[in-house]
Formats: sequence, C-alpha cells, structure tokens
Amino acid sequence: MLPRFLLLLAVNALCGKGTAERKLKYVTVLFRHGDRSPVKAYPTDPYQESAWPQGFGQLSQEGMRQHLELGQFFRKRYDGFLNESYLRHEITVRSTDYDRTLMSAAANLAGLYPPSGEQVFSPNIIWQPIPVHTVPQSEEKLLSFPQRDCPRFEELMNETKQTEEYRNVTAANQDVLRLVLNKTGLKTMSVESSWGVYDTLFCELRHNKSTPDWVTPSVWEKLHFLKDFAFQALFGLYKQQEKSRLQGGILLGEIVKNLSRVALSKGRQHLKMMMLSAHDSTVAALQVSLNVFNGRQPPYASCHMIELYSDDNGSLTVSMFYRNDSTVEPYALQLPGCSLDCPLEEFVKITKPSISEDRQKECQLPSSGRNQEVIITLAVFGCLLLVLIVVLFLAMIRHKEPLGNQGYHQISREGADES
Repeated sequence: MLPRFLLLLAVNALCGKGTAERKLKYVTVLFRHGDRSPVKAYPTDPYQESAWPQGFGQLSQEGMRQHLELGQFFRKRYDGFLNESYLRHEITVRSTDYDRTLMSAAANLAGLYPPSGEQVFSPNIIWQPIPVHTVPQSEEKLLSFPQRDCPRFEELMNETKQTEEYRNVTAANQDVLRLVLNKTGLKTMSVESSWGVYDTLFCELRHNKSTPDWVTPSVWEKLHFLKDFAFQALFGLYKQQEKSRLQGGILLGEIVKNLSRVALSKGRQHLKMMMLSAHDSTVAALQVSLNVFNGRQPPYASCHMIELYSDDNGSLTVSMFYRNDSTVEPYALQLPGCSLDCPLEEFVKITKPSISEDRQKECQLPSSGRNQEVIITLAVFGCLLLVLIVVLFLAMIRHKEPLGNQGYHQISREGADES
C-alpha cells in the first residue's frame, strides 16, 4: 500500500512540474471608442448636425457608460496585477486625436482606477485625472487606419475592386446602391461609400430617431452586409498579407517590439499595461494582420487584449482575447499556426511576415511601374533632344559661309569677344 501511495505522490509532483503556474507580465489592450453620434449626415437626412447635442462624431452618454463598464472589467480582470490605485509607471494610455476616443479613454480609466485614500482630491467626485497621450491627427502613424500616405496600398485597393468577388458583390447589390443614391441625395454611391449611410442610419436608430420609409428590412440587411464586406475588402480579401504590412502591421510591429522588450527586461520592468483608444478600423486592421478577424465590424467598446505570461521555468507565452459582448466572457483568439498559449518566439516568428521593416520603401509602386515611367521619361527627353539637334544643324547650314578669309575672320572675332 505504501509504495503505491509514494508512486501517486511522485506522479502528482511530476504533473505539477508539467503545469507550471503562469504569471501575467504585460498587457496591451486596444479598444474602439463607445457609442457616438453620426460622423456626418446625407443631404436629405432630416437629422443634421443641430439634431445632436454635441454635434457629429461625439461620444454619447451611453458611450461613456460603455467605457466605464469596460474599465471596471479591466479592474476585475487585472486585479492583483495592476496596482489598485493609479501608478504612472505601470500604465501608458495613448489615443487618437478625436474627442470620442480621448473621452472613451478617460471614462475607461475612471472605471479602472476609482480613487481612494490620498488620491481622492475632492469628496464630491469619485474620479481622478489620469493622463491620456495623443498626437495631432496629421501626425498619427500608429492608431489611425487606413493610412492614405501609401501609393502601393492605393494600387492594391484598385486591384481589389477588380477582383471577381468584389465585382460580383457590386453587381448583386446594384438595386440597393441605386436606391440609396436616389433617396439620400448623394452624388455617387459605391460599396465602400455605402458604409457611411449605414453608419448614419445605425446611429439614428440607436438614439431613437425615426428611420426613413425606404429603409425596409431587406434594404437594412443589404446595407449591413455591404458595411462588413467593405471592412473585409479594405484590409483583406485580396493580397491580405501585403495590405497588412502597409496598414495594421504598423501597430502589430509596435506591439511585438514591446513584448520583446519586456521579455528582455529580466525583472527591471515597470510598465505593465499599454492602453490604446482608437476606432473600429484600428481593431479590424490589427486583427487582419494577425489573421484572426471575424469579418464583422468591431462594435462600440470592443476590445482586443494581448497578454504576455511567464511560467516558473522562465518560458514566455502570448494569449489573445476579444471582448465584443459585455454579457459574456471574452473570446480566446488563436493565432493561426500556434497554440492558444503561444510561445513568444513562435508569436514573433508567425507575425513577422505581416510586419514591414521598411514601409516607406514598400509603399512605393512596384519596380516594373517605375521602370516604365523612367523609360517613357527618357524617350520623351530623347525625342526633344533629337529635335533640338536637328534644329541646330539646320541653323548651322543656313548660316554657313564659304571657306576662306571671311570665315577665318568671323571665327577669330568670336574668339576675341570671348577673351
């Protein structure tokens, strides 16, 4: 009996070693802003900017509540990892330079760090100011997508619109595109621009404003489909990895760099969380670059979490989660080609093809196109040079004098003038 008991103890000890406890080391959270007013209205829309308390594109009271709740979720999830009270060395917050994203970050931090003790600066308000960093939108190179400073990306988008799938979707939805064009007063309508109309109608519906009669359930369903398809076409659908290198891979590269930096810190680490407040297109661009995008527009206050863990033997793993529904637990996301708890080395290796080492160079048009431009330019200059030579030759013949003393004196005079 005793040897069997000892055997069980040995097995349990071995199993315990095999399942070393994982310890959270670092977190990146990227979220979309909360509920907002429409970004714009179409010409025939009865609800123009004056119909919204703060105007277009502004965070609503519901949006504030959504992010307060998300911050409270972070407090519970990372309790014991993040200090209960705010420590500036533990967290860095970055936002795009829009009112709605800046305010979403502020509301989120109110839920994450309710003040207590010395951090209460007024008994009348359970809140404390926490810095949110940003740069002017014209300088934003990390969180705003798609970035339109890339000729190659624009070329890829033109090629995407010529794919069979894109053309089929456009043809199959010509009826709703024509209807929207006629009813909204817009001058043009396409798959990508239909998203704007859907967004306006969606915001109005959420804020209890009446929907136009022409927006039947069938029209609504088609606009919803076109909106999601436009997101897929923007970052994927055609040459997805190359698009990622030029768009979402910028943010992915920064995240991977931070993970690697923490891995090399060897106990000297202070920063524990990078919080990023941005847009649906930012979340979609990152998820496409990771090849985990579900093909649907990220909803308000949706959040992508990337967590770095270490175990007792020093091994580092990366886990990802997506919270797009506050009523259920976040969904675990598995990086294709790796396990749910992906070793950091594998995570870096698998994501490398989606990260550009020289985006500026890759954004240039393919060399074949540049060569063609060079050839055309040289040909034009060659023709102009040939014409110039012919003109000069004819001029020389016309003014040419017979050889003799007169010609000699003429040449000598020109030389004297020059001297």
